[in-house]
Amino acid sequence: MKIMVAIKRVVDYAVKIRVKPDKTGVETSNVKMSMNPFCEIALEEALRIKESGLASEVVAVSMGPSQCVDTLRTGLAMGADRGIHVETISVLYPLTVAKILKSLVEVEKPGLLILGKQAIDDDCNQTGQMVAGLLSWPQATFASKVVLDKEKQEATVDREVDGGLETLSLDLPAIITTDLRLNQPRYATLPNIMKAKSKVITKYTPQELNVDIKSDFEVIQVTEPPKRKAGVIVSSVDELIDKLKNEAHVI
Repeated sequence: MKIMVAIKRVVDYAVKIRVKPDKTGVETSNVKMSMNPFCEIALEEALRIKESGLASEVVAVSMGPSQCVDTLRTGLAMGADRGIHVETISVLYPLTVAKILKSLVEVEKPGLLILGKQAIDDDCNQTGQMVAGLLSWPQATFASKVVLDKEKQEATVDREVDGGLETLSLDLPAIITTDLRLNQPRYATLPNIMKAKSKVITKYTPQELNVDIKSDFEVIQVTEPPKRKAGVIVSSVDELIDKLKNEAHVI
């Protein structure tokens, strides 16, 4: 079985985000970029499934400008067998990404597609669900545990919901999106980083995949959240209740 993993290049989680002066987006020039943390978890899970003997190949996929190759190389250094780069300088929104993934699935024919539940830059949490809809594949989102049955061609997934855990059984092929508690991603070792340089990265364009890139919506303005006021220390419970009632108007 082949596993395909979608990975996204985002502003590093430790970087303080700055809004562009013209308020059209966030500043990405001369800013450290890295793999989306949820995508790292998705890739780690795919690698663990392969190491357990339940998969034969892990293919990492990324979309965007030429710099995405660096992110793919990180994925290859972690252990992915090969990479696919869909190169475009256009802004990609979830539906377009889902259509590209659908086309790649039709080319590669994986038995499992794993994605991070969301990206930390836009927090959309939409792509996995959209791909499942386009492919008419079963899906399990927010996975905290994944168990595959090779004989039955089934995946059993524990997913986090507001009330606790929900367990789903999916027929393969299927789509899984990963949550934080699924695993702890490995670090790429220096020997594997060197090996990754010789691994194959296949390039496509959206046009070659018959995907028309068009904006589904328009970003009018990006602004920073209002600055928080300094906290106030109160001397009694009565004073706290008074402030909550008469100043904050929350009770």
